[in-house]
Amino acid sequence: MVELVFEQPNVLGTELEVCCKSPMTGFFRDGFCHTCLEDAGSHTVCARMTDEFLQFSLSKGNDLITPRPDFGFPGLKAGDRWCLCATRWAEANKAGVAPPVYLNATNMTALEIVELATLEQMALD
Repeated sequence: MVELVFEQPNVLGTELEVCCKSPMTGFFRDGFCHTCLEDAGSHTVCARMTDEFLQFSLSKGNDLITPRPDFGFPGLKAGDRWCLCATRWAEANKAGVAPPVYLNATNMTALEIVELATLEQMALD
């Protein structure tokens, strides 16, 4: 059984805000970038999708565009907010195609992979 501790702050050390509920995002599909030990991908970075990032992710074998109704996944488009794997975001950042982020909705755990200063450079809030 996966246990979630909801007292997970954002990268600014304050209360984690909702990332998106339409489409419903997060490892737990609760709208937040909450994480746990079972979340191997660390879905902790709340980002606004761009066409460039979606194509980059597709080229890396992670198709976030195609709807998968069997998994309740509507497919993403530019402008959607989504909890991304911190490692994928960092990889996209190195490639120059990282999507902008919402610091208030990005889990502090993301700082184990990405520096705060780097996230701040891409912040929308």
